[in-house]
Amino acid sequence: MDRKAMKKVFLSNKMAVVCTILILIIVLAAILAPLSPYDPDASNVAEKMQGISSSHLLGTDDIGRDTLTRTLYGGRVSLIVGFASMCVAVIIGTLIGTISGYMGGMVDVILMRIVDVFMSVPSLLFIIVIYAFLPRNMFTLVGMLAFFSWTKVVRVVRAQTLTLKERDFIIAAKALGVSRGKIIWTHIIPNLMPQIIVSASLSIANAILDESALSFLGYGVQLPMASWGSMLQTAQKFILHNPVMAIAPGVMILVTVLCFNVLGDILQQILDPKLIK
Repeated sequence: MDRKAMKKVFLSNKMAVVCTILILIIVLAAILAPLSPYDPDASNVAEKMQGISSSHLLGTDDIGRDTLTRTLYGGRVSLIVGFASMCVAVIIGTLIGTISGYMGGMVDVILMRIVDVFMSVPSLLFIIVIYAFLPRNMFTLVGMLAFFSWTKVVRVVRAQTLTLKERDFIIAAKALGVSRGKIIWTHIIPNLMPQIIVSASLSIANAILDESALSFLGYGVQLPMASWGSMLQTAQKFILHNPVMAIAPGVMILVTVLCFNVLGDILQQILDPKLIK
């Protein structure tokens, strides 16, 4: 399917268009967060626990911080962590998956056993243990999330590589004496882009969800820096008095993760001709 046909199929899918627009709005709102007149970390006890008003569209929290502003800044943290961990996971997963699938033999066996070991470990519990020995910052968080999410990309990439390496153009490249590294880099990886794009969209959703869970448990982004998960942690004590404190970040997590998951499924249908009816 050529680009025009894929674009036509994508635009004809109302759910895909809606999810794309929502993601763009969320990303744009997070980028423009500094335009807010309020400091997301500055407290103002005189205005604490205010309801929805013209000056505070989503009210304030327990120490007088503007909820809307913190939601926007929290989106920046969650999206940065999601995109960064996705990039690391996709790069590592693609390289290991292509090498494992193309080389085969003992290389494939050893690499896949390593993947099995990583997948057998409960990632969130292991990250919490690691946090006891490492500094709690965004770099550590991104590294830990990527450390456990690359295995899902490996399996997808490896399965497709096993199919691609039997194609005629790969066999012809081998016959012409093209090196293994060049075959992987110039022939296999470009043909894996549909699967990589789908894996990337799903990895972002999983990373945002995991980051929110860790921040909610107190092992993610540290206060006073805002993230959607840490905002939920703070809001749980005031859920009956000021439910907007929990609703705002909760809805953002729900919408963002749902949109990325839906887009991943739709892109898989568009990019894989076998799935198109």
